[in-house]
Amino acid sequence: MKKFFSFLLIVFFLAACASRPSNPSLILATTTSTQDSGLLDVLIPLFEQQSGYKVQVIAVGSGAAMKMGEEGNADALLVHSPQAEEAFMQAGWGKDRALVMHNDFVLIGPPDDPAKVKGLKVTEALRAIAASGARFISRGDQSGTHVKELALWKAAGIDPKSLPAAQYLESGQGMGSTLILANEKQAYTLTDRATFLNLRKNLNLTILVEGDQPLLNVYHVITVNPEKWPKVNYQGALALLRFLTDPKTQELIASFGVDQFGQPLFFPDAGKPEPGTP
Repeated sequence: MKKFFSFLLIVFFLAACASRPSNPSLILATTTSTQDSGLLDVLIPLFEQQSGYKVQVIAVGSGAAMKMGEEGNADALLVHSPQAEEAFMQAGWGKDRALVMHNDFVLIGPPDDPAKVKGLKVTEALRAIAASGARFISRGDQSGTHVKELALWKAAGIDPKSLPAAQYLESGQGMGSTLILANEKQAYTLTDRATFLNLRKNLNLTILVEGDQPLLNVYHVITVNPEKWPKVNYQGALALLRFLTDPKTQELIASFGVDQFGQPLFFPDAGKPEPGTP
């Protein structure tokens, strides 16, 4: 009997070892919005528990995250700058890219709305802000949010750099820090809805423009190409991609934020057509 139990212990030990990844260290470079919203605080521990990987999350702008991928300093990316992502893939820096979820950007500002933008289309709102002299805080960090903001200014026919320095300010920081600065300055800014809702109890700012089609905010997960960087943890990155697009994880994403805010902060999209396409 002793030998039998010893045999079972050995079998269980070998099975446990076999299920552990040979390289358990995984670096995820991601946009600050996934971190500031609290979503990764839910998803990453679950992934670690299920997979045996230990994830180091580095929250930067999407542009900086993709730069890390280009330099082989990350294994996987979770980002929201679709045009830049497509260029990243075409250049061969990424191996796999999968749709994960979407939410939207919103234009927020002081409750008294000095530029009178409430309810306008986003490009009309930006023109009104520019004409009024009201302050606008830009992230200025080449993040997905910053890239979207610049595209909106361009669509409005305005070069924000032509505005007075005291009117158009760049934080050079993540979304959470930018919201704090906008609050201090009682300025307008563009933010993803999830981060704003997560931090709004500490802010005297309100949503003024929302629901406009150009404000769609789409997230993809990307694995860094091991053919470019043989030392990246491709198996770990692929495991994370599969986890994020798994139906059970997608259910978690769909329910995240509902209890606290009465609405989901993200909408799951794995296996669906790209949001915003006809």
